Amino acid sequence: MKLCSLASGSSGNCTFVGSSHANILVDAGVSGKRIEYGLSCIDVKPADLEGILITHEHSDHIQGIGVLARRYHTPIYGTRETLLAISRMKNMGDIPSELFRPVLPDEGFYISDILVEPFSTSHDAINPVCYTFTSEGHKIGMATDLGVYDDYIVSKLSGSEILLMEANHDENMLLAGAYPYYLKQRILGERGHLSNENSGRLLGSILHDKICHITLAHLSKENNFEDLAYETVKLELNKVISQNAFSLKTDSLLSVAKRDVPSEMLCTLTT
Repeated sequence: MKLCSLASGSSGNCTFVGSSHANILVDAGVSGKRIEYGLSCIDVKPADLEGILITHEHSDHIQGIGVLARRYHTPIYGTRETLLAISRMKNMGDIPSELFRPVLPDEGFYISDILVEPFSTSHDAINPVCYTFTSEGHKIGMATDLGVYDDYIVSKLSGSEILLMEANHDENMLLAGAYPYYLKQRILGERGHLSNENSGRLLGSILHDKICHITLAHLSKENNFEDLAYETVKLELNKVISQNAFSLKTDSLLSVAKRDVPSEMLCTLTT
């Protein structure tokens, strides 16, 4: 299996997930033109997408969905509440109702050879989810827009060989920054976003010897830096690696998804 972040950050998110037989997008939070360009960089035709999975209805996750759906007749998956919210947004344009495919948290389904498993997340959206993907004995896990995490989230992501994980903000930068008080409280709250420190702690709780890639995603442009997120999470992971004698090297394991250009294609190890 493979994963490539096409865009990542508070201004827009879009991720490609693929197997031997299927091509999927998770979110479409930048323009259709940018998504088409990103797919061309990894030699994937938009017409070959089997589906677009939506995590929730915020604009940085759905901006390009109307264009893609109409142009390529691509099915759109999301919780019933998320899809209803999208269908009511005038700026999305007219999306054919037959393209909407409702999903339920904790009920897996197949897109071609990929088992997709939605799971609930804590975020200030109507009924948000994230997803894991399993095919040919390999698993990819994604978790962004998390206010908090718990044993449920850990259990869903456990066993993932590739992880795309939110590291949205540095708490000190956020508290000292120019955001109004209510926005700071929203981001820091249980339905907000995961800090660098909490991202590292969550990753540490699901670390295992067969994990091959972790990419940090959804970084705030105003309240984070790539190097800061990387070093903060690396510190947390190295503690766990040392305590458990894992044969892992964080320098080769960890990366940060790019904001405006496609990131490196990450692939599970062949067995």
